[in-house]
Formats: sequence, C-alpha cells, structure tokens
Amino acid sequence: MTNRSGEPALRQADPASTRVGWIGTGVMGASMCRHLQEARYRLTLYTRTRSKASAILAKGATWADSPRAVAEQTDILFTMVGFPQDVRQVYFGDHGVLAGAAAGMVLVDMTTTEPSLAQDLALAAQSQGLSAVDAPVSGGDIGARDGTLSIMIGGEAGAVHRIMPLLECLGKKIVHQGTAGAGQHTKLCNQIAIAGTMIGVCESLLYGYKAGLDLPRMLESIRGGAAACWTLDNLAPRILARNFDPGFFVDHFVKDMRIALEEARRRQLTLPGLTLAHQLYEKAQALGHGRSGTHALMLALEALSPIHPTDRSISPSSQEPHANG
Repeated sequence: MTNRSGEPALRQADPASTRVGWIGTGVMGASMCRHLQEARYRLTLYTRTRSKASAILAKGATWADSPRAVAEQTDILFTMVGFPQDVRQVYFGDHGVLAGAAAGMVLVDMTTTEPSLAQDLALAAQSQGLSAVDAPVSGGDIGARDGTLSIMIGGEAGAVHRIMPLLECLGKKIVHQGTAGAGQHTKLCNQIAIAGTMIGVCESLLYGYKAGLDLPRMLESIRGGAAACWTLDNLAPRILARNFDPGFFVDHFVKDMRIALEEARRRQLTLPGLTLAHQLYEKAQALGHGRSGTHALMLALEALSPIHPTDRSISPSSQEPHANG
C-alpha cells in the first residue's frame, strides 16, 4: 500500500495494536479521551490534576506519573494543554515527552499555540526519528462531547495518515492544511473569525434588550437569515440563561488572539477588528471572568452600557420597557 506520493504508507492506528497516550484532561480533553475509550483504544494518561482524570481512569485508562512516562508506554501520543509554555514544558522539560519517546512514535499536539512552536517541535521530533503533528481543534465543549470537532492539521502526510482513525473518533471535519505549523495558522484564522462574530452576537443581544424585544423570539428570526452561525445557535442561549460556564476559557481565547496579533505584526498586517476584540476580552479578564466561557464577553459589554438600574443582566425575563408601552 502506498500514499499519493508513491511512498509506502505507514500502518494506520487500530485498537488491537496501537497504544495511545494522552496528556491534558480539561474542559475538552476529558470528552475526547472518552471517545477513544469507546473505540476500544488502550490509553495511558497524565494530567496535572489527577482528580480531573478520575472518570477516564475508572474506565480502564492507565495512569502515568509524568509526560515522559506516558511517552515510554505509547505509540501515538496526544497533548491538549493550555498555553505555549505548557506545551514547551510537556515536550521539552526534563521529564517531558521527548525524553521518553522512542523512534517511530507520532506526537500530536492539539493545543492552540504558536505556529513557530509547532515547527520547533516537528524539527526536534524529526531529529529523534519521530513525527510531530499540530492538530488544533474548534467546536468547544459541545464539539468535544459529541465528537464533532473541526480538526486542522499540519505535518507530514505519512504521520497524518497513521493517526487518521484516531482523529475520526474526535471530529467530523478533518483537513490536512500542510506542513508543520499550518494547522496552527488555520486555527488562528478560526479565532479571528470567532472574535468578531462574538462581538456581533453580544451587541445584537444588548440592542434587542434595550429595544424591549423578546430575545428568544428575536433569535428565532435572525438564526434563520444571513446572521446564522454556530455562536448564535450554541452560545446566545447560554447568555440568555446567564450560564457562563466555559466551553472554552476567556483566558485561553485572549492567549489565542495575542498569538494571532503577534503573527500579524510579523507580517506587517493590521487587524483592527481583532485588536478591538482583544481589548474587550482583556476587560472581561479584568472583571474576573478569565475562567468563564468566551461568551462572558457579554459581561464586559454590559459593564460599558447603562443597563436597567434594577437588573444589570440580559435574560428573557428582564426586558427593558417596550418603546410603545
């Protein structure tokens, strides 16, 4: 069997013979591990807070005491952590993945991080006879729970071919974007689009509230038109319910926007919309909402507007008086 370039294709992952490692079981990682377990893959696991992995361990996953220990027991290893510094520590630290990795392994980083870091990891892996793939995702906690994530991939075609059965357990839209770092660049495009959309959705709800509209009814209309989008469908109802639990942390989104702005400056590119979104999200952080979901942008925007003095929250039951009484 050969790939499109005519080279021998690496054997794809399968539950009977492939040992899978996983590092990071946060809001999304835990659900993603569950999908792999349901597909009968053997998991070896490490996360900084072991209690967050209790449900996965109860279903048969093996605990490892460090990223290095995970690498020593697996063939394909996934990481999904928070920040670039976490990725560096997990892979390059004294007890990191590269210290325990054996030739032939595939390393898959699903963290949203710097494209240059993905390239550095790919080069370090290649020097040890390994392959590294950057595969950030979009879809939040809902996509992770339902196995419907969009997965954006950078790396060698052979390594991508090998891990594809595992990725298919996690997502529905899986696109190989190019060489190392291309997945991360694509995810930054995704975050730029989301940032502007989130402002629009929140400002739409603010306007509808001040205009005295029935907000669920207003959403019913605009979801069916040109404004239709994932954010309206999935996060606007959470805003109305005043549920700001994280599907994706504000802190992590601010990090993603910072990386995108740094990459844009490197390319002498001005992104005023993203700059504004970044500033507004920093306002949300300053108000103490860094560990809330990205839709907590509404709380920052509410703080900038004269909301009803007896009710500073937008919800279906707290409307402004209608203009015509």
